Amino acid sequence: MGDLISGADPLDPARIAEVKAWLASQFDAAGKDVPEFEYTPRSIAHLHSLATASQAKTQAAGIVATDFRQKATEYRSQAARIREILESAGLAQESLPANVVTSAQVLANVANLLNIRDTELSSFLVAMGDISLRKTGVEEKRAKVQKESKILLDYTRKAIARLTYLKRTLAQLEDDVAPCEAQMENWNTNLAIMVSKERQYLQQYSNYKAMLNRVGYTPEISHGVLVEMAEHRKDLEKKTKPILDTLRSYQDLPPDKALAALAIEDKKRQYAAAEKHLEDVLQSALATSE
Repeated sequence: MGDLISGADPLDPARIAEVKAWLASQFDAAGKDVPEFEYTPRSIAHLHSLATASQAKTQAAGIVATDFRQKATEYRSQAARIREILESAGLAQESLPANVVTSAQVLANVANLLNIRDTELSSFLVAMGDISLRKTGVEEKRAKVQKESKILLDYTRKAIARLTYLKRTLAQLEDDVAPCEAQMENWNTNLAIMVSKERQYLQQYSNYKAMLNRVGYTPEISHGVLVEMAEHRKDLEKKTKPILDTLRSYQDLPPDKALAALAIEDKKRQYAAAEKHLEDVLQSALATSE
């Protein structure tokens, strides 16, 4: 892909030969034949990039392997010298007790585990100190992680409790929907009735107000004036009652039309005078209130 971008010719014969040689080496190493496929500019570019990267990694691996082989040779030479020194000192492995050999092997394994090059006490102490520091760091990180985990666990529990409460509240609200809707419908019905009653009462109030205006009632008329007018009315009723009783008694008289007509006219005059007196009293009371 980089070759296509850089402008290099993917169909360069030298590039194709290099790709074919690399493919042959890779498939030969696997014991297989190179499959037949079409060499296109795109495939050549990709294969050349893979070949370049593979060759670079193979070269790097070869350098590392050479270094390891050189170190292995040095370690074998050093081991041979140490073996000669131990044998000359009478400390060959064959002459040592089994427990000493076992202890030496354990010591060597521990040294390898601690990644130290020798078995000096100072090297072990330094390695153990490094392990202690790492252990302390790991314990601190572990304590921090445990603290954070505890906090997260507490948050999670609270969130779960809150979610449970919200679910329970939602279920309760869903259960209350039907009764609330019925109550709302009842309220709407009552509201419509109250609105209708309000219109009715307002109309009655308007009618009563018009009636009071027709009879001359004003807000200035006090309760005392009304009581006084009621007393005058009672007095007039007492005065007119004998007249009415007399008129009723005429119903039992013989049918003398002339006398009856005179008596009736006389009582009518008396009744009209009483009514006029009542009207005068009312007008006087109204004038007094004004």
